[in-house]
Amino acid sequence: MSTDQQWDIVTGVGRTALAVAAGRAAETARPDALMSDPYASLLVAAAQPGGPFTAPGRSGGKEPEDELWAATSEYVGLRSRVFDDYFASASADGLTQVVILAAGLDTRAYRLGWPSGTVCYELDQPAVLEFKTRILDAEGAEPGCDHRPVPVDLRDDWGAALRAAGHDAASPTAWLAEGLLPYLPPEAEARLLQEVSRLSAPGSRFAVERIDDIARLVDDPVLQEGSDDLGIDVKSLFPGGEREPVETQLAKSGWELENRTVSAAADALGRSMARMKALTEHVTHTFGRLP
Repeated sequence: MSTDQQWDIVTGVGRTALAVAAGRAAETARPDALMSDPYASLLVAAAQPGGPFTAPGRSGGKEPEDELWAATSEYVGLRSRVFDDYFASASADGLTQVVILAAGLDTRAYRLGWPSGTVCYELDQPAVLEFKTRILDAEGAEPGCDHRPVPVDLRDDWGAALRAAGHDAASPTAWLAEGLLPYLPPEAEARLLQEVSRLSAPGSRFAVERIDDIARLVDDPVLQEGSDDLGIDVKSLFPGGEREPVETQLAKSGWELENRTVSAAADALGRSMARMKALTEHVTHTFGRLP
């Protein structure tokens, strides 16, 4: 990727944000939903025509019998709940500064219950954030915190943009990198993790979704076929190159880490792994604390 490459909500990486929102909409519609996003279906519908997904129950959407889509949406629902709980825990411990990296169509600023005084920064491409805020504003949605979108490319100097928006590096921050790292070139990933550490005061937390064997995942024929059906060229989205393990990079910067497998999270929340297992066997949720 070149540093001047940008995308909106229906092209490039932005298309994956639409897929994740569709997954949250599908989870919300389940009778045994692990989380609820009342805005996901609205955002997916607003992206039509041109997007590969529609909201549950709308003509043209991916059908439940599509096994890959069913597994994907189940994982999105599980992942969303895991990181919802992460923010709830951080808030309960007094952290009121939140940064969501590559926020996409994330609606946590609107749908979670935040303690008074919480500031939530959302970083992503300008067109993606503009689309989301425009649709939610038109719907009359109100954030439950001091919501501050920061339009910036995470391959550029996003730390400066975050500071300009008011982020205080002297106060603890709860960071989230959900569905982000595999899309960054190795050098950009390393810079991002270093910048997060540099901007984190003692007491900060960091939640990361990581994929330890991207090449094997994207070469899976079932995933490749299903991704083609959804209009996403998976291989083109994941840059190659050697990467130092995320866990190693964070440990070097002083983070105390806890790793949780997707299967452990599913067991804890009572969600069957039958369809998710092959999709998530290389995925780990890593949680860090900075002493």
